[in-house]
Amino acid sequence: MLEIIVYGAVTSAIYAMLAIGFTLIFGVARILNLAHGAFYALGAYATFFLTSVGLPLIPAAALAVLFVAGFGVLMERYLVRPLRRSQLAVLMITLAVSLAVEQALFLVFGSEYRNVPSFVGDKLTIGGVDVSGQRMLALAVAVVVLGGLWLFIQRTRLGSAILAISQDAEAAQYMGIPSDRIFSIVMAISAGTAALAGLLVAPFLTVQPSMGLLPMVKAFAIVIVGGLGSIPGSIMASLLLGYSETIVAYLGSTSWTELVSLVAVVLTLLLRPAGLFGRRAAF
Repeated sequence: MLEIIVYGAVTSAIYAMLAIGFTLIFGVARILNLAHGAFYALGAYATFFLTSVGLPLIPAAALAVLFVAGFGVLMERYLVRPLRRSQLAVLMITLAVSLAVEQALFLVFGSEYRNVPSFVGDKLTIGGVDVSGQRMLALAVAVVVLGGLWLFIQRTRLGSAILAISQDAEAAQYMGIPSDRIFSIVMAISAGTAALAGLLVAPFLTVQPSMGLLPMVKAFAIVIVGGLGSIPGSIMASLLLGYSETIVAYLGSTSWTELVSLVAVVLTLLLRPAGLFGRRAAF
């Protein structure tokens, strides 16, 4: 039972970090960013590359997050912004970016699995359960990031501007809030959190060019279950899916865990199409 609690918490935290950025950009800009999984993969690969050329792990991770955040801003500015009036066009261009990133990683790094060094090499024993220190670090960082993001949105002027844009972008613009700059900032946050999730799990998961596909599917499932644009809904859905998958893996087989997201999405669409906390406003 304790193993399910511990490993379920780690899985849920990683899912929440993935989904929160996806939810944030939808809640503010009303776009579905299909390149979100590419941010996750770029975070892991950027960390691998920087450490392979001799940079210490922590500075490499920080630079990787900044690089991916900057990549997200450039993508929003030059690819997404001109097409924002058409949701279909945004879906297509973000999908194209995702495929381009995957192919670029394949051409540069090859199809071989890559190893990213662990930030914490030791194991921890919690109530008789051995857990890798890297997994516990991922859990701790996710909790801090999610809490910090909530405080940023709720307690700062920039966060108030993000809230205003999410509720009524046109009215906020009339009030002097620069919506384009807010969209860029939100995209940077979204890309940065996805990259951070990628580099935190890279030491104990597979790092290969197509690694962004499954996290993208998970993030999409979470925001459907939690409600598009709802941060509390995304966190609740992350807990639901994370623990459900952990229970299925322990009681059955890991090969069945991927069905959990599918079942959750189908049930949500049938019973509560708006999701657990679905509403128009983002937060």
